[in-house]
Amino acid sequence: MTSCPSTYGSVPLCLLLCLLVALGAVASHPGNNVCSSPMITSCTECLRRGPQCSWCFKEDFLDGAGSSHRCDLQVNLLRKGCGPEFTEHSKVKVEVNATTSSTQVSPPDISITLTPGSEASFIVAVKQLPRYPVDLYYLVDVSASMQENLDHLKTVGVALSLRMKEHSSDLWLGFGSFVDKPVSPYINVHPTKINNPCSDYEIRCRPAHGFHHVLSMTGNMSEFTRVIKRQRISGNMDTPEGGLDAMLQAAECQKAVGWRPEAKRLLLLMTDQPSHLALDSRLAGIVVPHDGLCHLENNIYTGSTRMDHPSLGQLSDKLLENHIHSIFAVEKQQYQWYEELVRLLPASYLGKIGFFQSPNLIDLVVDAYKNLLAEVALSVSVDDKAFSRYWTSVVPICPNGSTATNQSCSGVQPNQTVYFNVTIGLFSCPDHDADEEIKVMVRPVGYNESTTVRVRSKCHCSCGSTGRCHDSDQSPCTGATDGAGLEQRPHQGLVMNESKWDCRADGSNVDCSGRGVCECGRCVCEQSRLGTVYGKYCQMDDFSCPYNGGLLCGGKGVCVSGECVCEGGWTGDSCGCAVSTATCQSPDGLLCSGRGKCVCGQCVCDGQGYSGDVCERCPACQSSCQSNWKCVDCHVSCGLKENEAGHCNRTCESEVIYISAMLSAGGKWLHCMYISGDNCRYWFQTSSESGLEQLHISTRAECASRGRVVGTFLSVCALTVLCGLVVVAVSRLLLQKRGWSPEGATKDGDYLCTSKELSYIPTSNEKTVTYRRDRPHDHSVEMTVHVKMPLGDPWQ
Repeated sequence: MTSCPSTYGSVPLCLLLCLLVALGAVASHPGNNVCSSPMITSCTECLRRGPQCSWCFKEDFLDGAGSSHRCDLQVNLLRKGCGPEFTEHSKVKVEVNATTSSTQVSPPDISITLTPGSEASFIVAVKQLPRYPVDLYYLVDVSASMQENLDHLKTVGVALSLRMKEHSSDLWLGFGSFVDKPVSPYINVHPTKINNPCSDYEIRCRPAHGFHHVLSMTGNMSEFTRVIKRQRISGNMDTPEGGLDAMLQAAECQKAVGWRPEAKRLLLLMTDQPSHLALDSRLAGIVVPHDGLCHLENNIYTGSTRMDHPSLGQLSDKLLENHIHSIFAVEKQQYQWYEELVRLLPASYLGKIGFFQSPNLIDLVVDAYKNLLAEVALSVSVDDKAFSRYWTSVVPICPNGSTATNQSCSGVQPNQTVYFNVTIGLFSCPDHDADEEIKVMVRPVGYNESTTVRVRSKCHCSCGSTGRCHDSDQSPCTGATDGAGLEQRPHQGLVMNESKWDCRADGSNVDCSGRGVCECGRCVCEQSRLGTVYGKYCQMDDFSCPYNGGLLCGGKGVCVSGECVCEGGWTGDSCGCAVSTATCQSPDGLLCSGRGKCVCGQCVCDGQGYSGDVCERCPACQSSCQSNWKCVDCHVSCGLKENEAGHCNRTCESEVIYISAMLSAGGKWLHCMYISGDNCRYWFQTSSESGLEQLHISTRAECASRGRVVGTFLSVCALTVLCGLVVVAVSRLLLQKRGWSPEGATKDGDYLCTSKELSYIPTSNEKTVTYRRDRPHDHSVEMTVHVKMPLGDPWQ
């Protein structure tokens, strides 16, 4: 055995080839084919094996084999004789609805059809617009430790409005406060402490509350300042506050808060302590999970003592659903705790400040706004009931100057567009084994526009080409009809009866013109090596009709059932004839002078000797005149008297009419002339249309005397004889003499004639020449040649 000198890296090349062949053999082995299994007995089960599997519904496919052999890879089914028109396979469709428009997110609506194991991808574009209207809602912790910070907030409204004019054309502000759940052990429930938690400090405080909505969104900065100045602090027992519980109410109670649909929504949480999380309420005996709904009555949160704190997942969904960016303004002692929290909330920004002074707070809000707009992130949410059956993937395509991180782009500038490649896949069908449609919301975080994706799962097969059910290896399915030609079949829904399918053209008794198969009421045309078969009923093709100028049907029609169907203005077998007859009109306005038909813009004359562009000539028409001479001679002999010409009717094939003046020529009449025995000329007319119908004989004649005619005839004969004698005499002289010179000496080949004599000289002459040749040792040879040559050339 020889060694393998060539290598691929450190692996011998022949060894690598052997490995590839082995892997191919393993992959092609039936045991490794995911579509091949004896447990598969239906088309639905086959398609559930994966998107690569196909089911053959051809009735005579592998006669005698089990139904499991109908499920295989597409390439294997083709190899076994099941054409693509007889296979059912996974069909993934993506349809984009572009009828509605949006300014920030496109497209607004997408429809997808998926089968188990398949996936579909689409692009969502997000455009960052400059100078949004901004809604900023202050949600402030009013526990006792926030007294100094609340005083600083009273001067923020007007200054922040002036500062935000650089970034927004319209700023509105709102305000709400929170402390904690007003139950033990979060507050002191002693009767003296419930109404005034600060009684130990001889300060009048307001009672503790979960959330109090104070001021709805307004562009009146003076009103905002007036409301802030009226706020008082409260108190509680433990360190954490109920900030997250209050955030969900501020986000969900849109009508009460007054969030504007066209504005960027910012929710600013101000606190100096951490917040309670879900399950913390169990310390107070509250075990009911939060329902994620708004529970405001008279602007007071009424569900605080009945439901637990929301989970971070709930809060995240509500912020996304209501397009809200969250800003956390916390003191530096709590910065690390909120840093971990912000990572779990979308479109959130964390600011650390030493004191809640006005300049610091304004800088925090402005910086947060710019950073939130510069980051564009995409969120994909699937219905909870179908979440386990689907998977999603998002890949950002960031513009120049920005950075891609996970599912977002950072550093995006106004008027730049970010693209996201979104993929949605289907793991499995629902347990009830029926098609379903769900909504998947694709929304940029913090934007008030989104893309709605309607995903339809196709979990069972459609009908086959003959209306037969192939979910088993039996014959056609049996089932009760619904009375309208529809048959209910297991796992297939209503399938149209074969006789109702629209696969036959009017008047045809075969499906798809015999050149295709009927797929659920639709013709799937066959693939021909000669060309393409197409059309609703496979009635058209591009190869079976005559060509004209190298084009099928002359490029002026389509081929239907082997015949050209021409466009308007064209006719003929290959659509090469113009319908217009303008070129066939004769000067008298008739079509082809009334003697033919206009075909392809040219006159085809009747077969009676007519010719010409418009059938205006008739060289053979004299024979029609001669055929009537016998009839005319009879009538002339009778003196053109109707009462004496009755016996002439036997010699006439048509009706004879005597006329004094001839009708105008043209049209159907032909002028003829007859010369009688007494040298008289008679004019008559015959019908030139099909068959001789009438014969018009003129009663006027042109006659000459017989003596004058005889004399003229004899004179002509004498002159002819005399000319003939002169020609013969001159010819004989030319044959006897070879010529003469001016000096009187004759030369061979030269004969000069006068101009008068030349007119009688023939143009050629004949001569017989005998050649003799003597050879020393043989007899002499004679050869006679008969020569005919022009007279002007000398004999050689």
